[in-house]
Amino acid sequence: MKQCTHAEGLPHPDPAPLSETCLECLADGTHPVQLRICLGCGHIGCCDSSPGRHATEHHKQSGHPVMRTFEPGEQWRWCFVDHVLV
Repeated sequence: MKQCTHAEGLPHPDPAPLSETCLECLADGTHPVQLRICLGCGHIGCCDSSPGRHATEHHKQSGHPVMRTFEPGEQWRWCFVDHVLV
């Protein structure tokens, strides 16, 4: 079973969110389906079911490997590099 090799080395395992919603969606005039928080810097982006896929785009631009759901009541994390739940 494949495991994440990035979660333990995160600089901010629970960073403060930089916003309360996906600012890229706001700028584009679209609505995020679900939100994700980057565990490297606190950037809030929308999920891959949203038109902009801004959480994935943030990973591609920043190289930050792990994000967590930003939805109330959920705690799962995803490693973009290893393609596994953390």
